[in-house]
Amino acid sequence: MKERFAVLDIFRGIFSSLVVLFHLSAFSATPIINNAFIYNSDLFVDFFFVLSGFVIAYSYQHLNTGVELKRFFKKRFFRLYPLHFVVLLLFLLIELSKHSASGYVHVNKVENVSNNIYTFLTNLFLLNSVKFPGINDVSWNIASWSISAEMIAYVVFGFTILLINRNNLGAFKNIIYLVIALLAGAAMYRFTGGFKLTHAFDYGFLRGIIGFSLGVVCLGAFNNFKDILRTLSNGLFSFLEIAFIGLNVVLVCNGDYLKNYGFIFEAMFFLTILIFAFEKGLVSVLLKKSSFLHNTGKYSYSIYMIHTLILSLFNVVFIRVLKFPPSAYAYLFIVNYALIYFLSAWTFKHIEMRFNYSDNKQGKKGWWIW
Repeated sequence: MKERFAVLDIFRGIFSSLVVLFHLSAFSATPIINNAFIYNSDLFVDFFFVLSGFVIAYSYQHLNTGVELKRFFKKRFFRLYPLHFVVLLLFLLIELSKHSASGYVHVNKVENVSNNIYTFLTNLFLLNSVKFPGINDVSWNIASWSISAEMIAYVVFGFTILLINRNNLGAFKNIIYLVIALLAGAAMYRFTGGFKLTHAFDYGFLRGIIGFSLGVVCLGAFNNFKDILRTLSNGLFSFLEIAFIGLNVVLVCNGDYLKNYGFIFEAMFFLTILIFAFEKGLVSVLLKKSSFLHNTGKYSYSIYMIHTLILSLFNVVFIRVLKFPPSAYAYLFIVNYALIYFLSAWTFKHIEMRFNYSDNKQGKKGWWIW
C-alpha cells in the first residue's frame, strides 16, 4: 500500500509560510515577525531538501531503465519549471518597468546590478545555485536558487538509483546515498571553508544534494524500522513529536550561531521527518484535522515561488504609496499572506496542474511532491 505522508506535506506548507515571513522581515518592524525564529527561518529550505529526498525516493526508488529515467526527469521538469518560468518573466517585466515607475514612487535599486542578462540566463536554465564568475548575489526571483538545487539533486538521484538497480546494489543503497551526502559536504568545505547553511547563488546546489541524499537515507531508515517503530505507543510518539517541534524552534532561534554547523540542522530535520512519517502522535492528529493546513501543503510550491514578488509589490503599495509604517506589518502580514495564499491557489490550479506531466492521478489522492 502507498503511504500518504499527509503530515509531512502539511509541514511543507507550514515551512513555506515561515520562509514567507523570513523575507517579509526585511520590510517589517514588529516583534511578531522581527524575532530570532523568523530571522533564521530560511533554514527550513533545508527541511524541504531532506523531505524531497524522502518522498521522491519513495515514489521513484524502482527506476530500472533509461525510458523510466527519462520519464522521471520529464515529470520533475514539468512539475517545477512552468511556474518558475512564468514568475521569472514577471520579474523581467518589473525590472524593465522600474525606470518608468520611479517617476511616481520610490524604487529601491532602479539599477539592480544582480538582475542582468547573465543572471537571467542562469535563472532561465536553472543553474542559479551554481557558482559562476562575476555573480555575487541572488537575482531575479531570489527563492528560485533552491529550485535549481532541487533539479540538480534530481539528476544526481536519477542516475544513481538507475546505477543501483541495474547492478543489484539495493542492499547498499543507503550507504551509497550517505557517501554522496558526505562527498557533497566535503566539496562544500573545500570550496567555502565550512559547512554554513547560507549558500544559495554560489554553492547552493551542494546544499541541495546533501539534504536530498540524506532524505533518501531517511526513507531507508523508515523502511527498515517501520515494522518495529509502529509497535511503539501513540503516547511515546506524542512525546517525540512535541520534543522535536520544541527542538526545531530552539535550534532555529539560535541559527545565527548554529548555521555554521549545518550538519546539526540536517540531523534534526532527518529525525523530525522520520518521526512524523508515522503520523501516530498527538501533534500529527491535530495537524491533520485542519483543511487550511492541508491546502497550504498543496499550494506550498506556489506559495514559495510567488511570495517574493507579492511581498515586494505589497510593500510598494502599502508602505511607499499609502505610507503605512513598517510597524503596521503587525497586522498587515495577515493581509499579505492571505493575498499570497489565494494567488497560490490560482497558480496551483492554472499553472502547476495545467502543465503537470503525470501518467497517473496519485497526486489528487493525498500528498504532493514538488
